[in-house]
Amino acid sequence: MAGWNTDRIPDQHGRIAVVTGANSGLGLVTATELARKGARVVFAVRDTAAGAEAARKVGGDTEVRELDLASLDSVRAFAAGLVSDHPVIDLLVNNAGVVLLGPRRISADGFELQFATNMLGHFTLTGLLLGTLSKAAEPRVVSLSSITHKSAHLDFEDLMSERDYRAAPAYGRSKLATTVFGVELDRRLRAAGSPIASVLAHPGLTRTNLTPRAWEHRGRLGRVIAWLGLLATQSVEQGASPQLRAATEPGLSGGEFFGPAGLFETRGRVTEARLGREAADPAVGKRLWSAAEELTGIRYL
Repeated sequence: MAGWNTDRIPDQHGRIAVVTGANSGLGLVTATELARKGARVVFAVRDTAAGAEAARKVGGDTEVRELDLASLDSVRAFAAGLVSDHPVIDLLVNNAGVVLLGPRRISADGFELQFATNMLGHFTLTGLLLGTLSKAAEPRVVSLSSITHKSAHLDFEDLMSERDYRAAPAYGRSKLATTVFGVELDRRLRAAGSPIASVLAHPGLTRTNLTPRAWEHRGRLGRVIAWLGLLATQSVEQGASPQLRAATEPGLSGGEFFGPAGLFETRGRVTEARLGREAADPAVGKRLWSAAEELTGIRYL
């Protein structure tokens, strides 16, 4: 489908969409377009004041709920409240993420913060919402990958990067894990005969608020590096297009992966993207799934 754009998004009236990290960046664009097409959009955000301000500007049918993906207690509380108020959910967009290029940090549960937020939080959230999603007519889960997943490697002896921590590889590992999760979720949903489709997308190199935040630990030099990095990126609106297509294109059966078509998948029109070798390996998927279940206490499929 050459030239895909948001005008192709079908009417979303009657659908409930949950978007993590919806108050800024890719999540805000995604939430905005879904609301513009008529969906009731749940802004699942850590900062509810910022979420409320974003939702006010978006307009449409929205609600704001607190979700800190780096805290499994917060994820459980969010899911319980959401399911209580919304017995049927049509779409879950696992968009939120962190990029930290400073010293190693840990989550409330003692996990490396990037891995905890980008993968384990979404693994837990998805598991807790599967039953509610399965009641929808055309339910879908979208996992946000990154081109960094292709050069990353999962060290199952050190998933929390406790040995020789380097921030950039740790981020790539977290996004590889997120990608493996989306692919393995598709395998398991198909095997279970579930109506839920698990699809993936990545934004290429996109101009979001994560870029300057990633370098803030470097002070003035970090601000310069972040500014130079922003020059090489595409707009956040273009970067959100792959996940919007993944979220809304009719007829997807699961396992599809969308990203930018141009310059080594860094920018441009939306097309089908290629998984890295490790992300596509069923043995890696099975092993990561077992590890995630052990770490989070969540068991499903």
